Amino acid sequence: MAVSPFTAGIRCRCPNCGEGRVFAGFLRFKERCEACGADFRIADAGDGPAFFVMFAALIFIVPSAMFFEFALRPPGWVHILIWPPITLAFSMFFLRPVKALLFALQWRHKAGEARLQEEPQE
Repeated sequence: MAVSPFTAGIRCRCPNCGEGRVFAGFLRFKERCEACGADFRIADAGDGPAFFVMFAALIFIVPSAMFFEFALRPPGWVHILIWPPITLAFSMFFLRPVKALLFALQWRHKAGEARLQEEPQE
């Protein structure tokens, strides 16, 4: 089926049909799509989503904290109260869609484990 991996990923929907949900829990994939029956056990996003979300958090949150520090000069405890919850909320908000997006891209491009080609037997 012609489902955009970006649309399916951001909506956390099945990369095959675009209808069924891909998550059974917060970050655990279902085994099959409830709409089309696609097997979700064939691909795994691994640690990529966590890396990309942490990198995005670094790009957006650290400069914000630095600007906050240089503009207002608050005491250190204010930073401890503000930035960890913002970082946690940012990470929790983006981790599911990024994981679903990487899974949908793997699905679209049929990515899997690397295998050695076997020589033909004569």
